[in-house]
Amino acid sequence: MSSYAAPLKDMQFVLTELAGLDKVAALPGYEEATSDVVEAILDESAKFTGGVLDPLNYSGDQEGAKWADKSVTMPKGFKQAYRQFVDNGWNALSGNPEHGGQGLPKVVSAAVQEMWKSANISFSLCPLLTLGAIEALELAGNDQQKAMYLPNMISGNWTGTMNITEPQAGSDLAAIRSRAVPQGDGSYRIFGQKIFITYGEHDMAENTIHLVLARTPDAPEGVKGISLFVVPKFLVNPDGSLGARNDTYCVSIEHKLGIHASPTCVMALGDNGGAIGTLVGRENEGLKYMFVMMNAARFAVGLEGLAIAERAYQHAVAYARDRVQGRAIEGSTAAVAIIKHPDIRRMLMLMRSNVEAMRALAYSVAAAHDAAARHADTTERARNQAYVDLMIPVVKGWSTETGNEMAYLGVQIHGGMGFIEETGAAQFMRDARITTIYEGTTGIQANDLMGRKIAREGGATVKAVIGMMLQTRSELMQQSGSGFAAIDAALGRGIDALQQATDYIVANYGKDVRAVAAGAVPFLRLMGIVCGGWMMARAALTAQGKIAAGDADPFFPAKIATAHFYADHVMAAAAGLAQEVVQGGASALALDETMF
Repeated sequence: MSSYAAPLKDMQFVLTELAGLDKVAALPGYEEATSDVVEAILDESAKFTGGVLDPLNYSGDQEGAKWADKSVTMPKGFKQAYRQFVDNGWNALSGNPEHGGQGLPKVVSAAVQEMWKSANISFSLCPLLTLGAIEALELAGNDQQKAMYLPNMISGNWTGTMNITEPQAGSDLAAIRSRAVPQGDGSYRIFGQKIFITYGEHDMAENTIHLVLARTPDAPEGVKGISLFVVPKFLVNPDGSLGARNDTYCVSIEHKLGIHASPTCVMALGDNGGAIGTLVGRENEGLKYMFVMMNAARFAVGLEGLAIAERAYQHAVAYARDRVQGRAIEGSTAAVAIIKHPDIRRMLMLMRSNVEAMRALAYSVAAAHDAAARHADTTERARNQAYVDLMIPVVKGWSTETGNEMAYLGVQIHGGMGFIEETGAAQFMRDARITTIYEGTTGIQANDLMGRKIAREGGATVKAVIGMMLQTRSELMQQSGSGFAAIDAALGRGIDALQQATDYIVANYGKDVRAVAAGAVPFLRLMGIVCGGWMMARAALTAQGKIAAGDADPFFPAKIATAHFYADHVMAAAAGLAQEVVQGGASALALDETMF
């Protein structure tokens, strides 16, 4: 079984050349994020993820988290690895320095988080939820809540969760029934049951801070009546020490297709008098605050799609180099390693090119997030925030769907051995499957992209992005060579397809929303593929500039070749997806539901 090695060279290339690390480091508060500092951080993270987290990935999957008597025991080695994770300061990387964080930019944190997820996605889900809870409390928590919870959450000594879903209310949050009864002293007693709560119970940290959606007695119906509460596993005394056990317990964990080492909990709140919690922000505005946490989580889940694809690719390459089977199509009568076979090469290049495209897009969104938060110019902050808002569902939806496809290809490259658990390829496919469902299915992401992010604003932001793509095209046209001609032509066709589909959405969303919505997922896929092609074109241009300047590193010709492959093989789908968006609505809705 192969070992994970962080793709440091490509990560650093994307950070410096495509995401604009130097511009991020020029933002107020990010001055310490210089290229040498970031390089050192990535090097240390690579050592930790490769040496500590990766060795636990397979064993953790085989052993799984165990539940007994309302408690969860993590697989062997996880508790010790988490302690090392906290002691080394990884959880605090992007945290607010006011509460003990290191204050590094999101784009640096994204690269480090990718490593966590590639090495051991089950482990990485614990800090994912904690970081989202931190963001929500920083946005809406009062001073007392911030002082009480954030220092320990940022350090990682305490972990965090989102308690949203209920048995009768999956994605329909209007159906939430959990109750919050005021006690007259500023606290509430919470009653209800929550399901699918990642790391709702575990033995790696001394306390878990739950963010819980519930309704107060006078709350209006629907989503307008939802409030957010902070409910600790152990109550916290005024001096910061831990007090009594709160009335919130894990009554079971789910038996899942994958991520076996990540406990997915059913949480019971208030079975013994009520779980004590305090209101976060204003009453009935909980959904607004929770969306902050959900957006952070959606981006992080998008990184999961990228990360699993990278890990599956590394695993497949290692196997393809070692596995000797079949003779070469021409030039040899002896058996050869399967990496010599054209179809294996095609699949490996599909994996590699998609991984590089996803990484470039995700890091560019993270850098825009940093600019939206810290840029001195209000216009630039607004422009970057609009880009982030547009791209979050793309990063989440396209990257996770593509991550699943790449994990599938990894199994296919292994042939029959891919179906055998001992080779490890099947685990990546099983673990990847949840990513398209977490934090809203691909359909939910696509409807958000199409409705809230495009139709509502008349396509203004996506048209601005298309304008940036056209600028890249003008740079491509100045390059010579067949590779660049193919990349330019493919990007041109992709832009045309994206423009056509966008115009259709803007023109028809208000007239026939059902027909338009039938093409939402194809549109999200189109958007992801074309944005990925744009990023790969930018990467090829940068690589060509390095070569022209005399850099003989083979990394740069390989980058151009990978961009060329993406243009030929992946971008080819753009026109068909646009047709599916524009013309496919009627046929998708043609059958009456009783005929299914």
